[in-house]
Amino acid sequence: MPRAVKPSPPRLGGKDKVIRTKEKTDQKVQSLTWSFPLCTCLVLTTLSFVLSCVYLAMLKSGSRPLILLTNDDGVEAQGIKDLHGGIKGLGRVWVVAPAVNQSAASHSFTLRKPIRVWRLRPRWLAVHGTPTDCVLVSHHGILKHKIDLVLSGINDSPNLGDDVLYSGTVAAAIEGTMLGMPSVAVSYIKTGENRAVAIRFLRRLVPLLLDSVLPPKTLLNVNIPEGEVKGIKVTRLGRRIYRDMAIRGRLPDGDVSWTIDGEMAFEDTEGTDFEAAYSGYISVTPLHLDMTHHTAIERLRKALAALSFD
Repeated sequence: MPRAVKPSPPRLGGKDKVIRTKEKTDQKVQSLTWSFPLCTCLVLTTLSFVLSCVYLAMLKSGSRPLILLTNDDGVEAQGIKDLHGGIKGLGRVWVVAPAVNQSAASHSFTLRKPIRVWRLRPRWLAVHGTPTDCVLVSHHGILKHKIDLVLSGINDSPNLGDDVLYSGTVAAAIEGTMLGMPSVAVSYIKTGENRAVAIRFLRRLVPLLLDSVLPPKTLLNVNIPEGEVKGIKVTRLGRRIYRDMAIRGRLPDGDVSWTIDGEMAFEDTEGTDFEAAYSGYISVTPLHLDMTHHTAIERLRKALAALSFD
């Protein structure tokens, strides 16, 4: 049975650390890289080599992919600088990111109002708006429908389980997917830790994404663990436990204010992104845009058939 672990530090501004009460064995879940059997590893290495050769041939022929980088931590955040430096050489890279921190902006965007955009340096633009604004103005305006790949991050804290519903980092990848571009959201469990591993993984992932490894309307949510990295696991979303509170206060002018804060924990369930990330694995979760609960449709049809408006 799933069980909740001890709560982590406060949600706003706190680091998402969870105390695990016991270690799980990893033999039941097959890792995709370092812990693979030798034959599987050889197959993947060969595939990666072939795709890399094709990819390099594309670059030499002048067909260089256009890669958009964005985030929700802000245009000068260290995570997006890590990402930019790490994927250099894989294509024409543009940074179009919020001018200020937009964490927890979710999928909000600016409708029918001017959005200020300014150039900080070549191919590095600040947007006075949300992560979704950044993708929209890049696709429809700045880069004119020519984006081949969207990478969002690297976020300074985890986006696991129900966090994806609030995350601006994930929302940018969702918007990219809605616009038909392969998109990935990437987050650190601990800010900046395992940067080199994250970059090495992404450099191997990019050719796969450009080779249409993702099915339609699907994005990837990636979380990079702290400590020793044991491998990669493809996971499902776990369940975040929010213990929210609204704290009453007073503004300088005497008006009442409310601050939303609280603590977080999670259900420690096998096969989830939480279990993988906090066991030392890179968690890769495929997310789909169709939020329909398909198995509930027939049940609801029967239940609602009895309703009458006479």
